[in-house]
Amino acid sequence: MHTNRLAREQSPYLLQHAHNPVDWYPWGEDAFTKARQENKPIFLSIGYSTCHWCHVMERESFESEEIAAILNRHFVSVKVDREERPDVDRIYMTFVQATTGGGGWPMSVWLTPGLKPFYGGTYFPPDNRYGRPGFPALLQHIAGLWETQREKLIESGDDVIRQLSDMLTAKTKNAELDTQALESCYLAFRRNFDPRLGGFGQAPKFPRPVQFHFLHRYFAGCGEEEAMEMSLLTLREMYKGGMYDQLGGGFHRYSVDARWFVPHFEKMLYDQAQLAVSYLEAFQITEDSLYAQVARETFAYVLRDMRDPAGGFYSAEDADSVIDAANPKEKGEGAFYVFTAREIEEAARKPESDWFSYRYGVRPHGNVEEDPHAEFTGKNILYQAHTIEETAAHFSVPVDQVAKAIASTSERLMALRNGRVRPHLDDKVLTAWNGLMISAFAKGAQVLDDSEYLQAAQRATYFVLTTMCRGDILLRRYRQGEAAIEGFLDDYAFFVQALLDLYEASFDVSLLEHAAQLTRRAMDLFEDKTNGAFFSTAEGDSSLVLRIKDDYDGAEPSSNSVMVRNLLRLSSLTGDRAMRESADRALAFFAGRLTTSAITIPMMATAYLLSLSKPKQIILAGENGTPETRAMLKAARQLFMPDSTIVLLDETSRTRLAEWMPFTRDMRAVDGRTTAYVCEDYACQLPVNQLDEFVKLLQ
Repeated sequence: MHTNRLAREQSPYLLQHAHNPVDWYPWGEDAFTKARQENKPIFLSIGYSTCHWCHVMERESFESEEIAAILNRHFVSVKVDREERPDVDRIYMTFVQATTGGGGWPMSVWLTPGLKPFYGGTYFPPDNRYGRPGFPALLQHIAGLWETQREKLIESGDDVIRQLSDMLTAKTKNAELDTQALESCYLAFRRNFDPRLGGFGQAPKFPRPVQFHFLHRYFAGCGEEEAMEMSLLTLREMYKGGMYDQLGGGFHRYSVDARWFVPHFEKMLYDQAQLAVSYLEAFQITEDSLYAQVARETFAYVLRDMRDPAGGFYSAEDADSVIDAANPKEKGEGAFYVFTAREIEEAARKPESDWFSYRYGVRPHGNVEEDPHAEFTGKNILYQAHTIEETAAHFSVPVDQVAKAIASTSERLMALRNGRVRPHLDDKVLTAWNGLMISAFAKGAQVLDDSEYLQAAQRATYFVLTTMCRGDILLRRYRQGEAAIEGFLDDYAFFVQALLDLYEASFDVSLLEHAAQLTRRAMDLFEDKTNGAFFSTAEGDSSLVLRIKDDYDGAEPSSNSVMVRNLLRLSSLTGDRAMRESADRALAFFAGRLTTSAITIPMMATAYLLSLSKPKQIILAGENGTPETRAMLKAARQLFMPDSTIVLLDETSRTRLAEWMPFTRDMRAVDGRTTAYVCEDYACQLPVNQLDEFVKLLQ
């Protein structure tokens, strides 16, 4: 019945609202001009396509003719996909968090025609409930205030921007940075740690992979065993819980309870990427194959369900899915993933179904005891209630027999699940998130010695370089043949990190060339040359009322944190002093934050830890792919050496690498065998070409 301007957009989130009766505009000059000409406030709604409460607010309010009439009469309504436009989202989320004490999506903000916010919140119900005002009444109230107190609201918007600007500047208090910041970060994690179930803080529990990134490096650099144990317990408990997809692999967004049991069923690409790396590092540290298995299962999920035919990776899968195929509009959170006991009994004969049910905590009437969602009634969330060995002992059956039967039952249930209506797939390709996933596959190729993962990383990298680049300008988003939106700092930082990681997996020196070129471009576009660190956005966009420096390592790492680590890695590889100086300026800028609340920026803490260490290189002189080279690489990659770089000097790269690292100019294979030079601060041990001698040097 309705079609609005969003029908011309590529964003899956905007397209979900293309047939609302609301007269939506995308973020852009058409909307701003209309607001100025008609002197109307802007209603800005920000979300993303796999957001559960965004769907709820759409069904309740944006599909309502009555509510749409209020919006269309009194406001210019603008819809933004936060994943396409993190710059817009970050500005107004800062406002909402500062004025309400919380944030989230959908985000609802009212702006002056000059784009300055004067009121905001998140989800608003269609009537008074949950302690929140009803959306129609709130709209009428704001419309009334605009009519009667317009100048006051405009003045309020101006004041808000001044205060936010002052608040963001005040974060950067001068401080003397020392290693006490690292210990403080570790101790803060220790205080918040759940020693029984893993994780940090109370429910809901989020995975936040940057925590593992810090703890692993603090263990490696400072020898603190408890840092490693906190990480390993959390990784094991997450994998056992319902937050992990026990049938299909991959992690859901977070757990609503303390024991990782009831998840929010959304699956995000950035979680798969970062958590795969966390499990790979745990495998390197412990040599426990369990962690390698989790990484492999996560990679299998991404390759099966999240890869574009051209090689890039999709963004997310929704939490909501159709409950009954006969009623496609009836959707519920997690419906795709849960099972009744009867479905399991029909998929496998007894006693196999009993073994499976014991293993995965299945109960006849459902296993969600305090059901927070009506759609879970009578259903079971699969989690590892018992090990294979415990299951075999319980039923007095050989372990091999139980393992085989459970694997067979899992395959049948996967087939049953695949016959259901799948959750919505957000099929846009984002450069930043692809960077994280390329890094994960590159590390998987190294640690697990798997060529399929290397090929996946290479294909995705080629896709970004050929489809999402205009010269040395990265683009943010690709979908259905269109690449658009000039990239932000996180696009550059995460993709450069991917190029560096992929170099160490493939030793294609052109990747280092691209990494250096894109980093210099990012320095030109985003760096605050006066005060240090990097803005999230380039100069020149008049629609952005603030330039913000991203400084929180949350579900995704801060782009500043990753940028600093890239600069440190590249400066040690290329000898570029400007990059090292840029990294040092950024660390000085964040010194106050690191000394007072490093737990909020643990990735930046690891950048500081990296800055303290002398450059470490493992240089192999020889040809790629020979048995000697492969054996040495395998030995080195089995160890967790996060601050070391592996470099291969072969005939195709020797000249270029010698320009960057002159001390490598005379390094050659000895006696025709691949020869290793282990170097620290550009001083090298005597070369070795025997595998056992090389391993001794590394250890």
